[in-house]
Amino acid sequence: MALIPPFFIDSVVAIGAENIVNTKTEKKWIGTGFLFGKFLSVQADDPTKKSYACYLVTNKHVIEKHERIIIRFNPQNGQSAKDYAIQLKSMPDKKHWAGHPDKGTDVAVIPMNLKTLEDAGMKFGFFKSDMDAFNTATMERLGVGEGDFTYTLGFPMGMMPSDRQHVIVRSGIIARIRDVFEKRSSSFVVDSMVFPGNSGGPVVFKPEAISIQPNAPIKQAALIGIVKSYIQYTDVAISQQTGRPRVIFEENSGLANVETVDKILETIANAESTGKHA
Repeated sequence: MALIPPFFIDSVVAIGAENIVNTKTEKKWIGTGFLFGKFLSVQADDPTKKSYACYLVTNKHVIEKHERIIIRFNPQNGQSAKDYAIQLKSMPDKKHWAGHPDKGTDVAVIPMNLKTLEDAGMKFGFFKSDMDAFNTATMERLGVGEGDFTYTLGFPMGMMPSDRQHVIVRSGIIARIRDVFEKRSSSFVVDSMVFPGNSGGPVVFKPEAISIQPNAPIKQAALIGIVKSYIQYTDVAISQQTGRPRVIFEENSGLANVETVDKILETIANAESTGKHA
């Protein structure tokens, strides 16, 4: 029984960069992104159809030092994956992406024309803001809290098959979120091992059939945030001779910071206000 809708998996893409080494182009997978659609309207000629403005969502730190990135999609027919180049800058001072206006919020969006992917027969999906995502208010209303299970989707350590794109899914739980509900923090914490390459990946709420009263079980899988970083802890080696610190070790604590869906929507609003919208 699948607990993650298959199109959630198809919404996630690997983000790579190309470097020229000894006249040879080398590809390196540097992060994760996902397709996200902001609801616009119900189509007048068909009330069952809706219109969305679609974006590639990732972290600012994944793309901000690059002039161009590549993203990978799988064809519908099972053939080898295809890489698409995205130009991030056309001039030194002209960016084709938008970041959240708050420097401490690590979210970036790039407008996407999905018709190009459709015409090429690529396999893809996107998270719909009105159907597949929980913002902070929705999570609080539904009773989402510490101990609820999550999935983190991405490409840790650039792990990528040579001829296809297959995302890696890892389980976790919400470790701390009450400070977000109290508006004391803009990001929450999940207990999930993430590594370089997971940055920019979606965090998905795991549906459950049972719950503790008075909250009703949440039977829907939904996007609840985007991986920002893992939380480090440091250990210091002390010299036995001098008693002074000699080496500082940085380790992965197993906890990760996650930006909320609210920050994705705020970044899209910033993209629209600056003219970087689809």
